[in-house]
Amino acid sequence: MISERIRIAVAQLNPTVGDVSANAESVRAARKEAAKLSADLVLYPELTLAGYPPEDLVLKRAFVERCMATARELASETADGGPGILIGLPWSENGKLYNAVVLADGGEIKTVRFKYVLPNYSVFDEKRVFNAGPLPGPMDFRGVRIGVPICEDIWNDEVCECLAETGAEILLVPNGSPYWQNRAEQRLQVVVARVVESGLPLVYCNQVCGQDELVFDGGSFGLQADRTLAFQMPQFKTDLAVTEWVKGEDEIWVCESGPRASLPDLDTANWQACVLGLRDYVTKNGFPGVVLGLSGGIDSAICAAMAVDALGADKVHAIMLPFRYTSEESIKDAAECAAALGIRYDTVPIEDPVLGFTNVLSGLFAGTKSDTTEENLQSRARGVILMAVSNKFGHMVVTTGNKSEMSVGYATLYGDMNGGYNPIKDLYKTQVYHLAEWRNANRPDGMLGPEGEVIPVNIITKVPTAELRENQTDQDSLPPYDVLDDILNCLVEEEMSVREIEARGHDRALVHKVEHLLYIAEYKRRQAPPGVKITRRNFGKDRRYPITNRFRDRS
Repeated sequence: MISERIRIAVAQLNPTVGDVSANAESVRAARKEAAKLSADLVLYPELTLAGYPPEDLVLKRAFVERCMATARELASETADGGPGILIGLPWSENGKLYNAVVLADGGEIKTVRFKYVLPNYSVFDEKRVFNAGPLPGPMDFRGVRIGVPICEDIWNDEVCECLAETGAEILLVPNGSPYWQNRAEQRLQVVVARVVESGLPLVYCNQVCGQDELVFDGGSFGLQADRTLAFQMPQFKTDLAVTEWVKGEDEIWVCESGPRASLPDLDTANWQACVLGLRDYVTKNGFPGVVLGLSGGIDSAICAAMAVDALGADKVHAIMLPFRYTSEESIKDAAECAAALGIRYDTVPIEDPVLGFTNVLSGLFAGTKSDTTEENLQSRARGVILMAVSNKFGHMVVTTGNKSEMSVGYATLYGDMNGGYNPIKDLYKTQVYHLAEWRNANRPDGMLGPEGEVIPVNIITKVPTAELRENQTDQDSLPPYDVLDDILNCLVEEEMSVREIEARGHDRALVHKVEHLLYIAEYKRRQAPPGVKITRRNFGKDRRYPITNRFRDRS
């Protein structure tokens, strides 16, 4: 029977990598809801049963077998006459492993398709674990010929062109597309190109979750064959929407109904990404809450605000760890920040442990001058105390170094780098200041923290300092952050030469200094905890430089 109308449910879910049973239950729940809304077919994100990206976990045969067995169970459940399902999972066939999608309906798996284009750039390395499938043809679902390019398959024209030429009528695309700044616009441009080339409408389904460094923002949407927006689902929110499609007299499918969510602006999106990444890392790894050092500075204050928005005030514990160089202003600012956020706040002075370290080292250090060694002892004493609290009560330590500091090595190994996760790891210092001001004026939907000023204004306006010696400021050894961040953006995000950066108006000697600091801090970054990816090139999955590296750009 040839259908003239089809109701497609788009399930924007939050799967957990490796938790096949829980992922299957979310599949069932979405299908049950879709059935109530009279859907014919439910489209799920890429590799929903496994969670995405599963990385080398798919090399475990037992894991793949469980995913496949679960898919068969879910397929058998479609014998109830409800919606069919289009679901992603790793699939083993003839000794080869594929990133696959199965179409199940009427109690059985009707068709299996494999991903053709395996991404192997930026944060993706699927060629290391999967085999590429053949160019796919359309699937038949109740008389409708559905083309199913899987995620990267739409980033070139080959797959969609093949599907159109072999009779596909509509394209349904399961995705695991991670967030970074302006990513939604980039996706839309790609989808528009595929619709123009194929002449077919397209439904784009993306997951919503944090997975280690990556955040997936949802934002599922559809385009009509004439490139106009068919529907739009929200970013950073699990959701299910039923879209109704009707075949016109010209044999082209048209979406008659679907949601029209508004997408957040850049500041809102960046904040929501940091919060979602932290929330899922903490909850999916079973931590009861978080603890962090609250210094009275901007970085720890914004991390505390993000933690409260992610987890709620009752799950955030802040500790002030003062030493002789900690100002009364900082103590006051930290206490006011904790009060504004409504979190537990304790003070643990570090004078005794720092003096203990200096005393036991006095013989070895005899005849030397005090320098950064002694400064780092303060940071490491704080790190030891925070880790002790974490060990005793189970709360994860949130680290608070921003991308500017991580770039040039202004962070202490086994000190302020101690911890489990860093929500601002990929935000430059200037972005941190901007977002702090923004959060004081905005509270996005879904945030658990209070409205209004959650970061005292004095923390934002005062001169930044680590307070590790008398009268210290960050600019004693670094240029102003707007200058530093522009140089770092050129070096890290754009891979520009020293000559090109100098042409932007920067001092040549300063650019050489920043480049040198960037390279020699690589060993520290390798030992840093994970953190949310926000920029196009984060430290970790994106930017992979050797630790031992003698190259310096003398152009």
